Amino acid sequence: MRSVGTLTRADLADTVHHKVGLSRADSLTMVESILRLMCDAMAEGENVKISGFGTFLLRDKGERIGRNPKTGVEVPITPRRVLTFRASQMLKDRVSGG
Repeated sequence: MRSVGTLTRADLADTVHHKVGLSRADSLTMVESILRLMCDAMAEGENVKISGFGTFLLRDKGERIGRNPKTGVEVPITPRRVLTFRASQMLKDRVSGG
């Protein structure tokens, strides 16, 4: 696979192509389908958990008062939904080299 840089959709599709044996086009279609399903689920308010990898969590943040760090002026920050990622213990162990 690759040594340094960003993991791309093409990299994922290429790995599926080599490991599973699907054609390059079918591999790319599979990767795109998986990512589309994940995005659609999160857009509908569902969390996405990938066993052994981690969980994509949606959180609703309420309205709050923020401060412009340059001028010190207080401004309201509107409520919004944010996406966070919580890595699984297996991923944390692998990244830390354990």
